[in-house]
Amino acid sequence: MVVALLNAQSRPWLEDKLPDGVEPMWFESRDELLGHAERAEIAWLDTIAPPVAAEAIARMGRLKWYNAMSSGVDWLPLDRLAERGVILTNGAGIHAQSVSEFVIMGMLTMAKGYRQVVRAQDRHDWLPQPPGKRELLDAKVLVIGAGEIGTRATEVLRALGSDVTIARRTARPGELGEGEWQAQLGRFDWVILIVPSTPQTTGMFGAAELAAMKPGATLLNFARGTVVDQDALLEAIDSGHLGGAFLDVTTPEPLPADHPLWSRENVHISMHLAGRAQEALFARGSARFLENLGRYMRGEPLTHSVGLSRGY
Repeated sequence: MVVALLNAQSRPWLEDKLPDGVEPMWFESRDELLGHAERAEIAWLDTIAPPVAAEAIARMGRLKWYNAMSSGVDWLPLDRLAERGVILTNGAGIHAQSVSEFVIMGMLTMAKGYRQVVRAQDRHDWLPQPPGKRELLDAKVLVIGAGEIGTRATEVLRALGSDVTIARRTARPGELGEGEWQAQLGRFDWVILIVPSTPQTTGMFGAAELAAMKPGATLLNFARGTVVDQDALLEAIDSGHLGGAFLDVTTPEPLPADHPLWSRENVHISMHLAGRAQEALFARGSARFLENLGRYMRGEPLTHSVGLSRGY
């Protein structure tokens, strides 16, 4: 029997669908998780906190496959998994629709000044004029990162009539590659970051990149807080060079209550909610897990495997 250690949250979607030869061990608490850890050959622990997941993995001497529902896996002990030859699969694409909707929401919120509309309603104040009149039609948008989330966001933006350019490390025809997008930042009204969190992307958007952006442009970060030099971002906001920023991610998380980014009128912070704002999260994650579980039992390659050396 193959022993699979599974969070009981996923039980309604998995219990009657597990293939023959799989023995599930459901856990509901940290103690149950750690108590079962040494027997696990397969583990899907979401939504356990990263430190607890790392503690459990350290006890999993028999582990062969670890499944994560998140797209980013920088919170996992990748070096340890690589040393032990563990296969890691992630949730790339599961969050694509939800994050893309947050992208559109963030852009429209800022283009239409909707924060002021909500505040006016709270005051019972009928505004005589809209606080924002920008449109996404014909807006020049740069999407940096062309995974499944970036691809879906691009599809939705193009459906709204935006002029979207994709940037990725190895560019395809019509896209911008590494070293090219940096030189063209001044063309774009909106710059959206959806890159994986790796040592190579840490600090990739710093003072030079912010300065190269078009005056009045908006930066949206749906990658990781570490991708952006946050001090340089604050300076670009306070100087008036940037028109605003929409941050689903920050450094650190949670952002301290006294951090100056909270108080900037043209900065919106969505508290790393974008990837979890979907009712179908566990249903989609379970479908992905079951598909891969069937492959695992048949000895076939798993989909959405992470290259542990590169981190995505």
